[in-house]
Amino acid sequence: MADPIDFYFDFASPYGYFASRRIEELAAAHGRTVIWRPILLGAIFKVTGMKPNLQQPLRGEYLVHDVGRIARLTNAPFTYPDSAPANSVAASRAFYWLTDEHPEQAKLLARTLYHAHWGEGRDIGPAETVVEIAGTLGHDRAAVAAALQDQTVKDRLRAENDAAVDRGVFGSPFVIVDDEPFWGWDRLDMVDRWLSTGGW
Repeated sequence: MADPIDFYFDFASPYGYFASRRIEELAAAHGRTVIWRPILLGAIFKVTGMKPNLQQPLRGEYLVHDVGRIARLTNAPFTYPDSAPANSVAASRAFYWLTDEHPEQAKLLARTLYHAHWGEGRDIGPAETVVEIAGTLGHDRAAVAAALQDQTVKDRLRAENDAAVDRGVFGSPFVIVDDEPFWGWDRLDMVDRWLSTGGW
């Protein structure tokens, strides 16, 4: 079987949200699976020297306009959150706590968190919000709350972020297909063609 596709994303990224709604279907069309890998762009920006888009003059205003346009184009539920850019640490920790033993449940949690933030405009930064959302999916809330403070989980997220940097990941979404990197929601059509043709 062909290698899985690596899908890197930050919950604070609206472009990652749009990619999350398509990546599984795209991969399945080519007989691939997807490994979801939440990252923290804040930590990566310390390496690249960048700032969040919303904190950049002109670029921030463009992003607000652009993501609304993409939502209309793709019929994606979308409510721009007042909390943007969100702190995605708790959401990412919850994902990694769950993913090794229950990868599909972790993906469902990621999609639900993404929808809560970008689809409904909720602030998913607070740990209690992440615990609540996980609870609606049937996860034990006390266990989730404990996991968010577990040093092993914290170390896992830090290690995943470091590994992403080592692979050259610097934005969200970032897709790697057979060591070929693609940055951005607008590269998914290119990913589709790459998988269809074997590359060029």
